[in-house]
Amino acid sequence: MQQRNSSSSTSRRIAAALPLLTAVILAALTGCGSGDVPEFDSASAFTFLEQQVDIGFRYPGSPEHKQLQKYLTGRLQEFGANVSLQPFEAVLTTGDTLNLINIIGNYNRKASKRIMLAAHYDTRPFADRDPDPTNRDKPIAGANDGASGVAVLLEIARLLGESEPSVGVDIVLFDGEDYGREGTAIDYCLGSAHFARRLRGYKPYAAIVIDMIGDSDLEIMMEGYSRAASPVLLGELFDIAEQLGYGQFRRKKMEAIIDDHLPLIQAGINAVDLIDFDYDYWHTLEDTPDKCSPESLEAVGNVLLHYIWRQ
Repeated sequence: MQQRNSSSSTSRRIAAALPLLTAVILAALTGCGSGDVPEFDSASAFTFLEQQVDIGFRYPGSPEHKQLQKYLTGRLQEFGANVSLQPFEAVLTTGDTLNLINIIGNYNRKASKRIMLAAHYDTRPFADRDPDPTNRDKPIAGANDGASGVAVLLEIARLLGESEPSVGVDIVLFDGEDYGREGTAIDYCLGSAHFARRLRGYKPYAAIVIDMIGDSDLEIMMEGYSRAASPVLLGELFDIAEQLGYGQFRRKKMEAIIDDHLPLIQAGINAVDLIDFDYDYWHTLEDTPDKCSPESLEAVGNVLLHYIWRQ
């Protein structure tokens, strides 16, 4: 009887200790210093999304496009980034020439280990996927396709200005991602292609492109080029999402997408694309802020912040 009582008492002590043990394990999984990870403000990020849309149709060549460039440059400077511009001309297969500018904000420039976060800020000049044929030559608002990724990066920039991580962070806002017509892949991803051709020795430890991540019904799967080129980085991001409880990240395979990560991969950079390509309002006039949610921005933003702080 005494032995059984002792065993029972030991079992009770083990059972009582399990919650604490679980908490310790979860803390270890989240990473050393995880308590210092800044808290992503979803409302702030959504405001950045709305402010971009409020500027108007932001396709290259429009007055609103130039206004957005000033807005983004000013925000990054306000948030303590060392800002530089990368202007260039892009000649399309149509013969048209676009004057474009990549906008770059650097944090902790002395750090040798660097994380690159990128999104495109331009919007599409024609709603060629709109169900109404009369709308297909009209520009889109680009709340999700353009503004959502930039909104997340602006909120991260705001937090980096308040709390600098030990690694360097480079926020790159690409221009000219969404000007091409279907069937002319070379006319897409103009800003990232230009950036990749002019690395001049720059090789970040990791590059994470985010695009169309504001969808209120967000589902981010494992994109094809990312899986093939950078499976470890992609797996780390999905691990973090699972540990943080963000069900918007699904370990499902999706097709390869031509996006701004592809020129980076082709240039030898460890790069992935976080994107939800299943969006009913893609390249239509209905790509507006009411189709997006702060919760979706938060899921992506917090995953990126935790990845940065783990380094």
